[in-house]
Amino acid sequence: MDNYLKRFIHLLIGLFLYAIGVVITMKANLGFAPWEVFHWGVGNTIGMTIGNVSILTGLFICVLVVLMGEKLGLGTILNMILIGVFIDLLLSLDLIPQISGFFLGALVLIAGLFTISFGSYFYIHSGFGAGPRDSLMVALKRKTNLPVGLCRGLIEGSVVLTGWLLGGPVGIGTVLAAFGISFCIQIVFSLMRFEATSVKHETIDVTQKNLMKLFNR
Repeated sequence: MDNYLKRFIHLLIGLFLYAIGVVITMKANLGFAPWEVFHWGVGNTIGMTIGNVSILTGLFICVLVVLMGEKLGLGTILNMILIGVFIDLLLSLDLIPQISGFFLGALVLIAGLFTISFGSYFYIHSGFGAGPRDSLMVALKRKTNLPVGLCRGLIEGSVVLTGWLLGGPVGIGTVLAAFGISFCIQIVFSLMRFEATSVKHETIDVTQKNLMKLFNR
């Protein structure tokens, strides 16, 4: 039971750090990261907050990946809901100032990407399932047999184009975020001596069965 509680806390810490990182990259004022361009563009079009659009997008992706044969975990569902909630909360509190200038903005953007990377470490390490967008990437790879990097590029390229057409803020920061996040994640995972492929993620049904066993002891 203690192990499950520890993993759950790690999951929540990871999702909160991820949301903080997203907001930091937005405040860098160099253009949003690919998915945030899409969320902002859609939200600006239909009059909805970026966090709520993130939640609805995650819900749509979850349905799609299930139809494509993937299984969801508790972490997938909480990722879908909580990151959007945390983003809206942090933006409403307005604790992080908007940055002016390229060089300071670039430093803030990098700080945001490292924060996202630490968030990814905590929520992936918890083993409760990948996020909806990562699940979509995996599902697309399995269906098309294309390289995972190409699958990610196709997905993020599509959402950036759609978001830009809807008025989402695209800039040099969008390019830096798209290519820089992989390097930041690699550095953080190496620092934490963490191998993501060694984690065996639990699906919701497995988590439910394990919890029932623990409570029935």
